[in-house]
Amino acid sequence: MKIGLIGYGKMGKTIEQIAIKRGHAIVARIDSKSTESDWDELTSADVCIEFSRPEVALMNFKKCFERKIKVVTGTTGWYNSLEQIEQDCNQATGSFFWASNFSIGVHLFWKVNETLAKLMNAHPEYKASIEEIHHTEKLDAPSGTAITTANQIIAHHEGYSTWQLHGDASSDDELEITAKREHDVKGTHIVSYESPIDRIQIVHEAKTREGFALGAILAAEFLQDKVGVYTMSDLLNEH
Repeated sequence: MKIGLIGYGKMGKTIEQIAIKRGHAIVARIDSKSTESDWDELTSADVCIEFSRPEVALMNFKKCFERKIKVVTGTTGWYNSLEQIEQDCNQATGSFFWASNFSIGVHLFWKVNETLAKLMNAHPEYKASIEEIHHTEKLDAPSGTAITTANQIIAHHEGYSTWQLHGDASSDDELEITAKREHDVKGTHIVSYESPIDRIQIVHEAKTREGFALGAILAAEFLQDKVGVYTMSDLLNEH
């Protein structure tokens, strides 16, 4: 498979290494210094994997759709425009795969999170909260993974109707998320339920970027013969 990379930071380089090990070829690399002619080189790719920044992600998607390039994205922080991107993809008869987290371990963590939220719904004496810790280069907060985790709790626990960042929560039905940025942290997410007498926690801690990179490559392999919008639920046959 021929892969184009949009975003060539630490994640892009990790994806490149794993893709080559899996027998794929990297045919183009796009970063902040790339020109329109560099973008045109992407048309030889079977699929592009995009890990960039929230402020440029939407334009990256648009350029891919215009060039009929299949795109997998792990960029977060743009989800307020998800509905519009889905419409743009379908209008262009494009192929788009998005995920707030590509780690298989995180998706197992989310399964536990949903089950725990259902169980804790019957125990309102426990107050739920989420803490996420990432590297200092991650600009959006809270993380897309934390938002997905929060939305799962909200869907399965009657005590919460929305989420707020730490310090902004003003009512009991707001699920509080604390976002921390520390040096060289790959990604940690902690869900806590605390009562006056004890605390229950589930934790996912990423040790390396390789789990995210491999998941993105698996998504690219999955997308090769498909048209439309897909997520990790499609890749993992969860429908």
